[in-house]
Amino acid sequence: GRVLAVDHSPLSSALQTADEGFLVPSCDDPAFVIEMLELCHKHSVDLVVPTIDPELPVYAAARDEFASAGTRVAVGSTEVVAIAADKSRTHEWLTGNGFPMVDQATPAEVRADPRAWPFPLVVKPRYGSAALGVSVVSDAMAFDLAARGGDVVVQTVAPGVEYTLDTLVDRSGRCVCAVPRRRLEGRAGEVSKAMTVRSAELEALAVAVSEALPGAYGVITLQIFRDDDTGRMAVIEMNARFGGGFPLSREAGADFPRWLLEEVTGMPSSSTNGGWRDGLVMLR
Repeated sequence: GRVLAVDHSPLSSALQTADEGFLVPSCDDPAFVIEMLELCHKHSVDLVVPTIDPELPVYAAARDEFASAGTRVAVGSTEVVAIAADKSRTHEWLTGNGFPMVDQATPAEVRADPRAWPFPLVVKPRYGSAALGVSVVSDAMAFDLAARGGDVVVQTVAPGVEYTLDTLVDRSGRCVCAVPRRRLEGRAGEVSKAMTVRSAELEALAVAVSEALPGAYGVITLQIFRDDDTGRMAVIEMNARFGGGFPLSREAGADFPRWLLEEVTGMPSSSTNGGWRDGLVMLR
């Protein structure tokens, strides 16, 4: 097999390391899908793997077009992408389906009833990723400063330790694997050091969430806090794509890329939920 990469910048690192790289328009350009379909047809591409948030709704909306060209896109339905991209919809969907989450409100709701929202609080963009624009505020002045930055949501602070869970959902909607990664250190909002951790409770919650999502497929990345003293868990975010820290799960034995390829090419699946290595630490 061959790995092809596309980007709209010739300085993309993926273009240098792939078997072959191609320059394409930005994913918000109407010509993007057209050129991608042409590339997939010309090079008999079996699988397209989106890796950044802005291209997810574009690919999700065009899944049938790619399928008609003989190419599968590793992305869920437009509904899954919309739920994951919008923190208000994420909260509404999680609580509506009975999954544990922190309390969430708009800045106006917090100001209207400040006693119900004691500090500290977390203020984050309603649409966003990589922890950009996220603030933990401890007083009214800091809250007002963080909340005036546009369309934001306010959350209570989740107790416990933060985990990122990589989950892989097959074409039947079954979660074939879930790997918790405990955040040890972060830098610029993203994890820089992490460790795989076996946790039946975390894995079961991640499986339940990913299988309940309407039309999930491919990788669903979840952020979950767990309080080791009380056992309380709270899902705080989700992404409908590979997370930046996934190489740790892959190194531990959760070979999502191979399992996706096996499914696409009709090979017997070697996927396993329990075969990954516990306690493996990776420095990013």
